[in-house]
Amino acid sequence: MLIRKPVATVFQAFIDPEITTNFWFTKSSGKLETGKTVRWEWGMYGVWADVLTKEITPDKLIATEWGDPATKVDYLFTALTDEMTYVVIKNYGFKETGDDLIQAIKDSTGGFTTVLDGLKAYLEHNIKLNLVGDKFPAAVRNLGK
Repeated sequence: MLIRKPVATVFQAFIDPEITTNFWFTKSSGKLETGKTVRWEWGMYGVWADVLTKEITPDKLIATEWGDPATKVDYLFTALTDEMTYVVIKNYGFKETGDDLIQAIKDSTGGFTTVLDGLKAYLEHNIKLNLVGDKFPAAVRNLGK
């Protein structure tokens, strides 16, 4: 996703939960730091994830591991100009097989696309779209069960 902001601004949006909570999770136990585990919470769903930061290369890469079962999630940042950054999120190391693997990949792709869409709206236009919270509102979570 192309974000029309400097790479340092976009990178910081993933490191600093004071920013990230505007477009992704609702609470964090701290900033991302190499070798440190933080807890991200999605209050609207009553779920959380412990996120281990494996590597940080300023303005280039954040490598994490999280989930159950744990997978690797890399956030890659490329400065296209002084005011434009291209962000790629790679999620890999899935343990599932067959149809379960296909579903895990679909869920991951859809989830991270939503995160990038929310990031773009927030950083470029200062709009909190609440995409993550609105993706599965309480009123429809039990439909079809």
